[in-house]
Amino acid sequence: MDPINRTIRRISGSNEFQRRYEKMKKEIAADPEIQQFLQTHAQHLAPNAADQGMIKLYEFMTRSRKCADCPSLGACKNTMKGYEPKLIIQNGYIDMQYAPCPRQIAFQEQRNTEKLIQSMYVPKDVLNATFDQVDVDTPTRMKALKTAEDIVGQLVADPEHYKGLYLYGKFGVGKSYLLGAIANELKKQNKASFILYFPEFLKEMKQSLGDQSFAGKVDAVKKASILMLDDIGAESLSSWARDEVLGTILQYRMAEGLPTFFSSNFDYNELEHHLTYSQRGEEEPIKAARIMERIKFLSIPVEMKGKNKRNA
Repeated sequence: MDPINRTIRRISGSNEFQRRYEKMKKEIAADPEIQQFLQTHAQHLAPNAADQGMIKLYEFMTRSRKCADCPSLGACKNTMKGYEPKLIIQNGYIDMQYAPCPRQIAFQEQRNTEKLIQSMYVPKDVLNATFDQVDVDTPTRMKALKTAEDIVGQLVADPEHYKGLYLYGKFGVGKSYLLGAIANELKKQNKASFILYFPEFLKEMKQSLGDQSFAGKVDAVKKASILMLDDIGAESLSSWARDEVLGTILQYRMAEGLPTFFSSNFDYNELEHHLTYSQRGEEEPIKAARIMERIKFLSIPVEMKGKNKRNA
């Protein structure tokens, strides 16, 4: 043991070691996030905590934080892929732990939701859509794309922003495709979103009553950080589906201020008329108005017009 100690003392006393140590101290002293941490927690730190924790501070400084230096989750350069360092204090001394980074959180949320909900039924071209590929051959398509880009910017810049889009128009004008492009742009910005083809989702909810999974699936959808309901209004709606499924989801999202996007063949007034009448022909305007109040609170209506791309 004594020879090892002598070796350590010899290395520690060498000019090269001192040069590296001083360089490391200067780099740490120039890191604003580290200095903010030290100032904020000064009263909780032992007198020699900064010197004792020099290696931890240097490791923190050289790792990627908030995905700044990682091009993707798969190419993460950190020791633990998908996890970023966090400085903590233990017994007055500096330590470090790893926590999921924004990309890992988004990926995990997406995967957890998809495990519960098997009825996305979203076409492959929609899942691969990008803003660059959105057709802007009509003024309304151009306006819809511009509004979508603005909304994405607001969602990225302001965590409190909750307004999504209500895209409406005839069949095949690109509403679902634009939702897919929005989802992919948000993904680039480490924001998780989930697209559901709403008519198939309601079918699955009805089937899930028999296997006791209904509550878990509705819970996952209503709590999704960013939700997209594709083709709302295309379903044959029962009072149960309107009130217990759609109403429950929208009530939660309105109360929590969670961003929600919609696409529909109906404008607001037409959708309210659709929601008023159940499969049995029952007329319930107050319940329909309650649903519409939530949709209007959560979204900005944007009409899309143009030729049917599916027939092109």
